Amino acid sequence: MNHLAAFDYAVFLIYFILVSGYGYWVYRSKKNKSTDTKDYFLAEGSLTWWAIGASIIASNISAEHFIGMSGSGFAMGLAIASYEWMAAATLIIVAIFFLPIYIKNHIYTMPQFLSNRYNNTVSTLMAVFWLLVYVFVNLTSIFFLGAIAIETITGVPFSTCIIFLAIFSAIITLGGMKVIGYTDVIQVLVLVVGGLITCYMALKLVSEKMDAQTVLGALPLLREQAGDHFHMIFSKGHKFYNELPGIAVLVGGLWINNLNYWGCNQYIVQRALGADLKTGRSGLIFAAFLKLLIPVIVVIPGIAAFVLYQNGYFQSEMVDATGVVKPDHAYPVLMNLLPTGIKGLAFAALTAAIVASLAGKCNSIATIFTLDIYKKYINTEATERKMVSVGRWSVVIASLIAIIIAPALRSFDQVYQFIQEYVGFISPGVFAIFLLGFFWKRTTSRAALAAALLTIPLSTLFKFLPEVSGGTIEAIPFLNRMSWVFCIIIALMVVITLADPKSKNNPQGLEIDSSMFKVTPAFTVASVIICGILAALYTVFW
Repeated sequence: MNHLAAFDYAVFLIYFILVSGYGYWVYRSKKNKSTDTKDYFLAEGSLTWWAIGASIIASNISAEHFIGMSGSGFAMGLAIASYEWMAAATLIIVAIFFLPIYIKNHIYTMPQFLSNRYNNTVSTLMAVFWLLVYVFVNLTSIFFLGAIAIETITGVPFSTCIIFLAIFSAIITLGGMKVIGYTDVIQVLVLVVGGLITCYMALKLVSEKMDAQTVLGALPLLREQAGDHFHMIFSKGHKFYNELPGIAVLVGGLWINNLNYWGCNQYIVQRALGADLKTGRSGLIFAAFLKLLIPVIVVIPGIAAFVLYQNGYFQSEMVDATGVVKPDHAYPVLMNLLPTGIKGLAFAALTAAIVASLAGKCNSIATIFTLDIYKKYINTEATERKMVSVGRWSVVIASLIAIIIAPALRSFDQVYQFIQEYVGFISPGVFAIFLLGFFWKRTTSRAALAAALLTIPLSTLFKFLPEVSGGTIEAIPFLNRMSWVFCIIIALMVVITLADPKSKNNPQGLEIDSSMFKVTPAFTVASVIICGILAALYTVFW
């Protein structure tokens, strides 16, 4: 059951050759620029809006979505889609308010922004932290979850899977951002088509097993059989309230999480930094439309698997050796039921998501290390060719470190949730530093440094407050903790800044022109459509 047929491997091989061959062609067509740092790290001026949007989504979607989010769909239902649907609204805000500031100030990396706006101490501190998180948390987890997913579906040993992923992603990454951006277009096409086919087949299976007359007729059947899985907002007392604390997903901590991830994250913003403002904004709005599709691809199959399980199907496949139900088995179980050939395409879609995320993360690691560490402190006289070479070697070394560490993640339960929560320990501080740095000229370097240093201690305090209080205080949901920490840090930054008389004439404050935030009529129409769709979804599934 957990193996691909020869035809499935043939389909996957076609995908592999297509992506690798196209990547090599893109690389060769611009070989004369391959030693230009702006071209290698940013593909400056060469990515179209559709390549930017596709690359953002390809880099964002990985095994944790196909496996983890589908598993969350199995366990808690459609509510987990808030992470995707609210991200669509977030991308609109980033396109309007954040992107023009980056482009006007010629920002290529997030540490560069912090250096220009504050000082090198704040910049270097955050650069080192981002590198540690990218390598030891993000890159390692993508390798681990990706290898686990491929091992589950194919039966190929874990170590072989992880080496294959490293080689495949290296082929894409070492060609630079231009190769990543354009190959991501193919990756997203495969990801979306393969994901939609898996969703269709899951609904078809429900319709066959439960006597629905049509495939689309399976959708109301899912809602009838699992009504509690079709609520977006959980009330207090719900068993998953701590994961998604009610209205906070609309007006609370999820905004901090999303705005930090989509607007202050090298890994994501980098795709648009090399373009002009109109192209960059168009790419972000295209990514927002694609975001609306992701729950259809990964959450609906998870809910379908839950309904089938509740009706007596997959009883053995959905439990581990100790008899515990494992929601993360949902997507692989469904994939293993796909017809030959279609299963190969779905497997290619999963691999596309993993490889695109690995390539994007590796490029961000190379960019930050080369431009913000190596060029600044190790070799200030480095040539363009030397920096590109260092960037490529940093990819290789970072991948090797992640591969060595990845197997150790087997000791953790709920790896995806663990990563989400603990990366969120620094999100409030980072977002506060960027937000005030953007829009309040007086904000000082001292205030930013205090925020950077206090974020983790404050997050830790709120995490363990119930234990510290002897149980007199209830556990605070993760997203609510982020809101509290963010508000405290903003207040501290304001107080520290106002206490410094020199802040009135801060020479590092950004010059903001209201004309920067004007958008085209087409962008406005697209934004209204997206917000209308979101309003309809939350109204229907509240």
